[in-house]
Amino acid sequence: MKLSVVIVNYNVKYYLEQCLCSLYRAIGNIRTEVFVVDNASVDGSEEYITARFPNITYIYNKENVGFSKANNQAIRQAKGEYILLLNPDTVLPEYTLEKTLIFMEAYPQAGAAGVKMITGDGNFLPESKRGYPTLSATLGKISGLGKLFPASKGLGGYYCNSLDMDAIHRVEVLAGAFMLLRHSALKKSGLPDEDFFMYGEDIDLSCRIEAAGFENYYLPYPVLHYKGESAPKNSYRHVRVFCEAMDIFFCKHGERYGIFSRFLVRLGIRLQMYIRLFVLFLKRAFTFLGKKVRRSLWKEQPASRFLILGEEATIHSLRTLLKRNGLTGKHHFVVANETSATDGHGSAFVSLKGFTHVVYDCRAFSFSTIIRLLFRYRKMGLRLGIYNPESHVLVTPEKCYFWS
Repeated sequence: MKLSVVIVNYNVKYYLEQCLCSLYRAIGNIRTEVFVVDNASVDGSEEYITARFPNITYIYNKENVGFSKANNQAIRQAKGEYILLLNPDTVLPEYTLEKTLIFMEAYPQAGAAGVKMITGDGNFLPESKRGYPTLSATLGKISGLGKLFPASKGLGGYYCNSLDMDAIHRVEVLAGAFMLLRHSALKKSGLPDEDFFMYGEDIDLSCRIEAAGFENYYLPYPVLHYKGESAPKNSYRHVRVFCEAMDIFFCKHGERYGIFSRFLVRLGIRLQMYIRLFVLFLKRAFTFLGKKVRRSLWKEQPASRFLILGEEATIHSLRTLLKRNGLTGKHHFVVANETSATDGHGSAFVSLKGFTHVVYDCRAFSFSTIIRLLFRYRKMGLRLGIYNPESHVLVTPEKCYFWS
């Protein structure tokens, strides 16, 4: 077995479905086994996903055991030479897996590899490549000085700002949303630490892979990451779990710091937690002040307006979908595929004025083409929608629409 893919799901069945659709296109001829570990979802994930993908190995937990423990449940059964930890809110181009595996085969010292992650509006996610969270790097991240001085290895080191996002680099830390691990390196470094319920486990694992004598690499092969759909961030619990994970990490790897630096870092983590909790409290308090007050503080979000490219039959079903979901805006439909519209929404015959989203039919356009076009035209500010005509589900960064 060449590859074992492990996906931990929690209440994101439509994102997971799209992830699996892209994964199976990307697998090609690679001998692969796929594990989905469900952490006690209550959105009907078990029935929905099992019916559509019967050949997957499923592990259904009766309670949410956390990200690390859920991954380990599958890793212990995995037979692949390589193990891919993959978030359910990701979309893979058809070629990314093959290119990543080719790199790993060519560089036996590589213990893990991450990729170029982009958001649902086409922007690069800086956490795709990270450095060890030193005191100066953390200061640069929190203060924003890292962006002002990207060439500084200290202040700009958290997100490796000096490294070209379109080149291969050896880095210290990879993101857990897409982490391809050499199974032999994982056996030597140890499985993800189950003390981390959620967050921080990828930083810890990256450090332990290097400590085991292997190297971590950033590869410029794109993957779409909706970022956060599998882990809602607007809650007090999220803030506490995130900051507690960082505290666990610094306690565990404190030998890299002096006593005074360690004290400052842990103090900073606590202060950050209290500040974020206070900001979250204020945001929630404002929701009780009424629409008039909120309108005076924030601009109203424009109604969603979709520019849709796809097959004629798909467009017909999408009209029905939008109507059923109350999306009655002035949408525009273009009968096209990646042969007739090689530039997609950047084509000369397409007007982008007033649209909030560009929607692609994943039967008419490959995931590779969709992601390439999104990144190429990221300055247009459009958010992505991908429509699956087989399941009649439209996935966007904010919400999923389906036939009810």
